[in-house]
Amino acid sequence: MDFARSRVAIGMVALASLWLLGWPVGPAVTTSFAQDAGATIWTVPEIGALPDDANGRLVRRGRDLITATYAHIGPEVADPANRFAGNNLACGNCHLQAGTKKFGIPLFGLFGKFPHYNARLGAEMTIEERLDACMTRSMNGRALPAGGPEMQALVAYIKFLSTGVAPGQLLPGMGTGNMPELDRAADPARGAASYASTCVACHGPNGAGIRRSLPTTDLGYMMPPLWGSDSFNDGAGMARLITAANFLHFNMPHGVDYLNPQLSPEQSWDIAAYVLSQPRPHKAGLDKDFPDLLEKPVDAPYGPYADGFSEQQHKYGPFAPIRAAIAKLKAEKAGGPSPAPR
Repeated sequence: MDFARSRVAIGMVALASLWLLGWPVGPAVTTSFAQDAGATIWTVPEIGALPDDANGRLVRRGRDLITATYAHIGPEVADPANRFAGNNLACGNCHLQAGTKKFGIPLFGLFGKFPHYNARLGAEMTIEERLDACMTRSMNGRALPAGGPEMQALVAYIKFLSTGVAPGQLLPGMGTGNMPELDRAADPARGAASYASTCVACHGPNGAGIRRSLPTTDLGYMMPPLWGSDSFNDGAGMARLITAANFLHFNMPHGVDYLNPQLSPEQSWDIAAYVLSQPRPHKAGLDKDFPDLLEKPVDAPYGPYADGFSEQQHKYGPFAPIRAAIAKLKAEKAGGPSPAPR
């Protein structure tokens, strides 16, 4: 009897710990103590519980497009009309665990946030436009037809992953995390040494990753390429140091999560700098991004800039001086121009 009570006590402690972390503990779970506090635990919905109807099939199709993009709309699929992606990556290479992993650029909870203002576009952005930004940047391809079956499926999947999220609710684990920044520039040379000891077994000495099959098929990668012609282009979000470094810290090597990072912040910044120093496809028209240059992220690796700092510092940091300069420029702008002398 004492042993059974101990097991129950241990289970309750574990459950309470998961709740405090905001971690999913089961489908639609509301524990008794959460009920007493008037709180409900949101969990990632279970796709396997969807019925086999039109909506269920559409959502599952969206999930498949995330996890095996290359097999459905990649550059080597049989029908040229369906070759929307320009590389053999999967959306799930960045949106880990089909968009459900905390700090693995999750897709849950996003549906209700669109449309919203997007600084890169300089205008309101719909969820369809956001997906096309991924297609033309991370996937180095072309936009999907607005009302086409692929777009409908992706939107349906993201909407499904937002099931039960209240308007304005901010779920824990969004984005890539926020580790401390360096007070120096990230160093590609140091990153090369850490890459060789930590990353090369999966991604290769030339960053080419590991294909699942011969390059003549469309079975994608076991481990994705980090640079080169089959990787994301220089306009992708992952081409920005802050995004890449945090993603590495909280998710790499493969299997790591935010509760147990293995790379130090310093290693993560330097490895990201090394990866981003390597060649990758170029996206035309990047100079049109961020019409208001004061809204441009400090780590945008391409100009023009409003702050006078070099592209090198924007690419590798340190970023604190750039932030200070931008804050000063914004304050001057808010104060209005000085009257012209008469």
